[in-house]
Amino acid sequence: MTDAPIADEPASFDVTDSALVYEGAVWDIRRDTVAYGDGSMVREYIDHTGAVGVWAEDDEGRVLLIQQYRHPVHVRDWELPAGLLDHPGEDHLVAAQRELAEEADVEADTWEPLVHYNTSSGGSNEFIQIYRARGVRATASAFEREAEEADILVRWVPRAEVVAGILGGRLHNSALIVAALAVDAIERG
Repeated sequence: MTDAPIADEPASFDVTDSALVYEGAVWDIRRDTVAYGDGSMVREYIDHTGAVGVWAEDDEGRVLLIQQYRHPVHVRDWELPAGLLDHPGEDHLVAAQRELAEEADVEADTWEPLVHYNTSSGGSNEFIQIYRARGVRATASAFEREAEEADILVRWVPRAEVVAGILGGRLHNSALIVAALAVDAIERG
């Protein structure tokens, strides 16, 4: 027993075989055989590039949300501006700034890391870094959107309304949930 704060522990086991099962347009499916204990285990998972998200808030305490269609869940969900880390070597903060401009035509003066988490530790190696952005303003020009981003809706929503929507079961996007509850906890002290 220890009184130390709980924390995830890095762990690594020998991968005795790794195969690309499916190469996708956005991410891949990988199958690893891992030496574990007295034997081995086989695990398939989404091999993901990682992502960034932005909790952008204005001087009135409202957060910028976007709504877009998400095919796997068949929902036009409300979410944070976010995107894949699909530019090799791109800094996470630079990616977040790019995504905020591309998806919402907004830029910010101050940026700070808010939370870093994995989306599904049993099924994906994806981690998302969410930043908190303040001192927001419209960009000088609008970004041209296409495909699923062409009909993005943008809305400024009070933080309390976002939290109520999460707890009321009306909002389901994981990055939005994690960020909203983190900011709410920080602001409540």
